[in-house]
Amino acid sequence: MSIIETSTNTLVSTEYPLDQWYVAGFGSELTTQLLARTLLGQPIVFFRDETGNIAALEDKCCHRMLPLSDGLLEAGKVRCGYHGLLFNSHGKCVQIPGQDKIPSKACVKTYEVCEQDNIIWIWFGKDTTSKPTTLPPQYIFHSTPEFLYDMGKYHYKAPWQLIHDNLMDLSHLGYVHLKTIGGDANTHMNAKMRVDVEDNKVKVVRHMLDSTPPPTYKAAWPFKGNIDRWQEIEFMMSHIRIWTGAIDANSDDINNNDRQGFHMRGFHGVTPETATTCHYFWSMATNPVHDKENIKTKVVDQTRLTFDEDKGVIESQFINMTRFGHQPVIDIHIDTGANQARRLVKRLCDY
Repeated sequence: MSIIETSTNTLVSTEYPLDQWYVAGFGSELTTQLLARTLLGQPIVFFRDETGNIAALEDKCCHRMLPLSDGLLEAGKVRCGYHGLLFNSHGKCVQIPGQDKIPSKACVKTYEVCEQDNIIWIWFGKDTTSKPTTLPPQYIFHSTPEFLYDMGKYHYKAPWQLIHDNLMDLSHLGYVHLKTIGGDANTHMNAKMRVDVEDNKVKVVRHMLDSTPPPTYKAAWPFKGNIDRWQEIEFMMSHIRIWTGAIDANSDDINNNDRQGFHMRGFHGVTPETATTCHYFWSMATNPVHDKENIKTKVVDQTRLTFDEDKGVIESQFINMTRFGHQPVIDIHIDTGANQARRLVKRLCDY
């Protein structure tokens, strides 16, 4: 495995699990413009073809290597901005201005993409002939009537697995997010926690019973007093799902999958850009019972604030990791889920 020696105990890897779906963005990002994005070290240009389907090409003209994203989108095809070669959604050059014959090698690499639930998925195979062996994951909370959602994205100057570490360990909420979704730090650090590993998934379940509702919860739901609060985190290679929420204390079984109360359903697509930078695509869905649009906006705005706080912490963390190099770090009890996720990524890299 190739490495860059900039972190502490865990080296920053330049190798990623392949034969996997990754999140490339949200469908709503693609309208009438080209979208350039580097994923897993590969420059890619995304666009909609003449039928509205999403296409992805290597962001490089086969003539003189100008990024195709520097060109124009013309009726669902990409016009190179240097000499005007025109490429269709299959990567084939279909026009060379001033030249009738088009060489058979006038083509660019294409990627398998799928738009589903307003999420753009891209398949990275182990070689150029690798085809998807599975369908991309479904995410029903972008279309479930009782849930309203919004989304956003970040560009991080930090390795992708540092975001995994952050999302797999929600004990930090009591310290980093006091003004929004946090709550009492001691309650978070002493939450009842279970970590399960099954196939290619790591699941962390945390319960905080009879606890004080944090500011975001109070603003979004008419709780009567203390709450029974849950955090369920599912790590999959393609993305992370986080289901958090609360019910009035002792009002329902917190292990009941159909429990009532306040719910936040978070989607987190963390995709490497390079070994030391990444893209973070997120959405937050919630189930307001009154003043629905206003409550949804409050929940999403406070979610965005918490992610701003996380970004500051993680990028500062990485700066310090590069500063101190190979000096050892320790693990504590809340690190179990994050460590299991790292083991899964390594196993899939070695597969």
